[in-house]
Amino acid sequence: MPVPQPETEKSRDPEENTGTIVSVRGSVIDARFPNRLPDRQNVLLSGERREVVIEVQSHLNRDLIRGITLTPGRGTARNQTVIDTGRPLTVPVGRGCLGRMFNVFGETIDGRPAPEDVNWVSIHGEPVPLHERATTSDVFPTGIKAIDVLMPLELGGKAGLFGGAGVGKTVLITELIHNMVGRHAGISLFCGIGERCREGEELYREMQTAGVLDRTVMVFGQMNEPPGARFRVGHAALTMAEYFRDQARQDVLLLIDNIFRFIQAGSEVSGLLGQIPSRLGYQPTLASELAGLQERISNTRSGAITSIQAVYVPADDFTDPSAVHTFGHLSASIVLSRKKAGEGLYPAIDPLQSTSKMLTPAVVGERHYRIARNVRQTLALYEELKDIIAMLGIEELSEEDRKAVYRARRLERFLTQPFFTTEQFTGLAGRAVALEEALEGCERILKDDYSDWPEKALYMIGRIDEAQRP
Repeated sequence: MPVPQPETEKSRDPEENTGTIVSVRGSVIDARFPNRLPDRQNVLLSGERREVVIEVQSHLNRDLIRGITLTPGRGTARNQTVIDTGRPLTVPVGRGCLGRMFNVFGETIDGRPAPEDVNWVSIHGEPVPLHERATTSDVFPTGIKAIDVLMPLELGGKAGLFGGAGVGKTVLITELIHNMVGRHAGISLFCGIGERCREGEELYREMQTAGVLDRTVMVFGQMNEPPGARFRVGHAALTMAEYFRDQARQDVLLLIDNIFRFIQAGSEVSGLLGQIPSRLGYQPTLASELAGLQERISNTRSGAITSIQAVYVPADDFTDPSAVHTFGHLSASIVLSRKKAGEGLYPAIDPLQSTSKMLTPAVVGERHYRIARNVRQTLALYEELKDIIAMLGIEELSEEDRKAVYRARRLERFLTQPFFTTEQFTGLAGRAVALEEALEGCERILKDDYSDWPEKALYMIGRIDEAQRP
């Protein structure tokens, strides 16, 4: 898996900077360069066909470097020659990347020819300076009622997506990509860190079927790849996203699955390099490494990168260092519930566990805040009364509590929504609902305008005026 060699003066220099491997310990390579020491983060090539890629991690002394292999290091041995490419890891950026699937080296892995009309850029970018960032807090509309009303996303912010297998996480991701392409004329970028090959192949086919692939870029670092490659795939994806934000001046939706695997890969790299572990065995540089990735996700005057990240919490322990540091960067949390999915309420978002820092009167306005608070209170009361209903029946409740239960059940069904990306499976035409229409529907239900309507009339519709009596 050689690194692509873009034509540069450096790559054509006949006097290559070469060194010799002096130690091989798994993925850790020590090499001596008697003439000139390669810079940190430079890419080195070794092996008979230059198939082994090494990234310089540290300088041990005046002529010795330590690096981590980004490809399987089979065949490497002491006294082998190592070539300094004189540049860091690069990936292609440009319009030619749309509709394609790449690995961490910028090579296409979708079985099609390499893209044309692209530029190669280093993956080690810097965050946007504070004075160039947009200073306003704007809501990122998704067209999904439950998210826009109860947990609005921040334009240029970061949202965590919590959910196990089979609760609709991939469907929600593909719908967000579809709405991003259709409503905002933006770009979607999917980054798979430590993905299973099955998941990547399925997502590629689903996006192709949904018709959103031509406005999407996919970058994958698979589970079986060395930790160095998995650690850098997030930076590669962000570099591509930054091009569309800064050069093409478009909004970008960046989906990362899974941010915990980025931390895990960094922990493996740290252990291989012999760094002293911190709490629970994590790398001592966990906070700075995660911040280096997350701080590049931001909005500017020309565009914004809005990120939705799948988050795995080890052993459901929210005090785990990986969870603590991740939550510090998130502006919204979307929790998918298996119980909701079992009841057929899709998207299976749990509104009581999901939160957003944007849901304040100063950002979304007094009316939106009031409606969202009333919806949440109604659903919370229904949750408290469920045990009483199960044991004694709804008839034992007071008249006011019964009305609240009926309101909550209608709200639950109104917050369901048919998706464009599932039309071929459900037979229901997809709906994207504007925020004002979603708020109007919730407000009318809270006012008991639909108290005499059957609950199923509000199930799987878009706007409230689409409800029909059976």
